[in-house]
Amino acid sequence: MSTAGGDAGARPRARTAYGVVEGRTTPDGTAVFRGIPYAAPPVGALRFAAPAPPEPWDGVRDAGAFGPTAPKVPYPPTFAALLADPEIPGEDCLNVNVWTPDPAPGARLPVMVWIHGGALTRGSSAVPVYDGSAFARDGVVLVSLNYRLGVLGYGLFPDAPANRGLRDQIAALEWVRDNIAAFGGDPARVTVFGESAGAISIGALLAAPRAAGLFARAALQSGAPEVLRRDRVRAVVRRMASLLKTDATAEAFGATALPTLLAAQAAVLRRSSPLAGGPAFGLVSDPDTLPGDPLDGARATGVPLLLGWTAEEYRLWLAPTGTMRVLDRMGPLAVALARRRSGKDRSAVRALRAALPGAGPADLAGQLLTDVLLRDPLRRLAGARRGAPSFLYEFAWRSGVPGLGACHALELGFVFDTLHAPEAARLAGPDAPQALADEMHAAWVRFAVSGEPGWAPWNGSGPPKVFGGPQEKDGKDAVGAVEAPGPTRRVLP
Repeated sequence: MSTAGGDAGARPRARTAYGVVEGRTTPDGTAVFRGIPYAAPPVGALRFAAPAPPEPWDGVRDAGAFGPTAPKVPYPPTFAALLADPEIPGEDCLNVNVWTPDPAPGARLPVMVWIHGGALTRGSSAVPVYDGSAFARDGVVLVSLNYRLGVLGYGLFPDAPANRGLRDQIAALEWVRDNIAAFGGDPARVTVFGESAGAISIGALLAAPRAAGLFARAALQSGAPEVLRRDRVRAVVRRMASLLKTDATAEAFGATALPTLLAAQAAVLRRSSPLAGGPAFGLVSDPDTLPGDPLDGARATGVPLLLGWTAEEYRLWLAPTGTMRVLDRMGPLAVALARRRSGKDRSAVRALRAALPGAGPADLAGQLLTDVLLRDPLRRLAGARRGAPSFLYEFAWRSGVPGLGACHALELGFVFDTLHAPEAARLAGPDAPQALADEMHAAWVRFAVSGEPGWAPWNGSGPPKVFGGPQEKDGKDAVGAVEAPGPTRRVLP
């Protein structure tokens, strides 16, 4: 059962496996359903358990507003000024949202499933930049989801299953498989895409046996397949237990009040960063969910991949805090420390200096670390695959916000075509180019529809397709150009 409502304000309905939901129709005719549970609330005995099916409901469930977000701590003020992260209270945080141009079971439209980033500790599907209206406008059913974060999703305990956040994502994809036809989607034409921690999650989904067959294509934005050492993740839990004066077990943490638990998590993670390292939550190798190295598993899959990064990822982490200035004052020492941590030799630094004339120590150090975290593993993944294409891209347009450059997460408003959202301007600044959003969003839609975003697959050498960079302005094909280490445009000091 599904009823379409073409008039703004109409109440479209769809029947899921657990009951009927009633959404809303936007002024452009898109049917939107928000806050649909795909799993039971992870509370009480389920706080650290694998996701369980939701309870069916009688009658019609209202799906007019976003559901609760996963418990988390706010961003520090410096980053909160740049990154929107709504917090919606409530227990039923394992929920999905659906935007569809045609909520009729026979429509069989391509589906895109968005997995948000946030270092596995923050973020949600309710971020305004992730609005799916533009994808629905262009004939795609867009699904976004919430999953457990931080210690709740990724804390490693001797008495609880590992990788609970990943298990949540698999449960959401199973919900899509079983229910998306009722919203006009085709369960055989699902593309998963995500950014940062969302892309890392997709790298794991590519390798997870339980996720096999749940999607046909995947896009990884600024995140590469990885697992953390179990002892590193376990150490975070032990430090929290020390602060809480309790045992480092799921039973003990389950008996702790949630605000107290999150406060201890925030205290332990305060000194961590993607570039500097430190204690962290992350995916771990696990025989039940993620056996082996996910990079190897992702290489073996026959799923077409869209892979990429921004030209100056590191600036989001370093510029707002003033760390760029500190590294520049350190001079050659900053570059030497980054080279040592990245495992690069001196020739890599010389190549960077040649490719980036005028770059200061902070930019050189940031590029070295971005290579080892993102560009190198994504290139290795693309170059090692056989039997399915990999399409590489780089987002090189520089933000209008001073100091941010082509930073991490800047491409999101362009991919979703949501530059009009005030939250997108926090990173992009005023007057971001709509033409670039048109180009990038269209490429993601083409990939979901056909498996090809509009440029040639990567052949193991050469730079990626560049969005907003000088090669595009010159009318040259970025895929066929000569490969340069690091980004393909100049980094200003």
